[in-house]
Amino acid sequence: MTTSPLFPGFDGLMTLSRREGVDIRPTLLRVLTDLYVQASMHSEDEARQFVELTSRLIDQVDDATRAAVRARLAVYPGTPIQVLKQLGLKPSHPDRRVPLAQQIPASSIPADPAAAPQELKAPSDAQLRLASNLTMQPTDAAEISGLFFGAGSSERALILHNLADTPLKASPRIPAPRAARAIETLEMAAFAADVENFTLELGESLILPWKISTQVVNDPGGEPLACAAKSLGMPSPVFQRVLLFLKPEFGTSVHTVYRLSRLYDILSERSALVMLAAWRGSTMAVTRAKYHPSLYDDERHHARPAAAQTRPSAQPPGTGVVPRTGSQGSGR
Repeated sequence: MTTSPLFPGFDGLMTLSRREGVDIRPTLLRVLTDLYVQASMHSEDEARQFVELTSRLIDQVDDATRAAVRARLAVYPGTPIQVLKQLGLKPSHPDRRVPLAQQIPASSIPADPAAAPQELKAPSDAQLRLASNLTMQPTDAAEISGLFFGAGSSERALILHNLADTPLKASPRIPAPRAARAIETLEMAAFAADVENFTLELGESLILPWKISTQVVNDPGGEPLACAAKSLGMPSPVFQRVLLFLKPEFGTSVHTVYRLSRLYDILSERSALVMLAAWRGSTMAVTRAKYHPSLYDDERHHARPAAAQTRPSAQPPGTGVVPRTGSQGSGR
């Protein structure tokens, strides 16, 4: 079978996949899907070849790969009807090729009042500062960061929405050349599922300590990772690939990938940069608290008082000379 330039080297990959002990069908299906969704439109020949290639692989891969591909194609408007049916996705209208997404609710209050977190019942000082004109001091940044990490998914979405209009000062944008290199490195690390190097590169590019960058990457909700990626200016398709390949708990959940992709599309750059400033400021607050005793007037309060020294008074010449004595002194 002859393939179009849309799938270069496919014949060689298929030959490799048929070798004994080498199964690259899951990776092959993911790569084919990523290549297909990168273009907004396809010719009939390209769509036909995509159906022929993927239809043979979908039933031969594991559930995790099938779920990841299903999540990618569920949000792509040009997915062929045959592939939709094979993946169990049915168009909701004859004129639309994929189901419509559910509208994100404007209110973030849970349906069950008993499940509402305590922070929303009584606004904390950090929540009040979000609507004030106070400068983000290290203590304020630490409280905002702690509030964000301790909130649920809906509460985090509300916090990020409010940060877009807050007068708090945001972090400056990452320089474009540095951000481009970081995005490329992060995508490669995510494709290899190398969480450690992904975390290291994210921390270096955003100037975050290892503890904060680890907390951002390992957060089970994924909203901090979306903020970090938006701070770098990562394109939405790249962020979706990061979600699919970096961690199995993200890539195998269609709901999680879809939810975070929607959040990423509506997340403003300013909100992400304000949250980045809060993460950086929280580190300063911890550092100041740790070294406070040794930096505040310790020398004056704890130093031993020195004994007063008196300067000897001047004496007339010769008065301080001690006469020499010896065996021969009496004869001179």
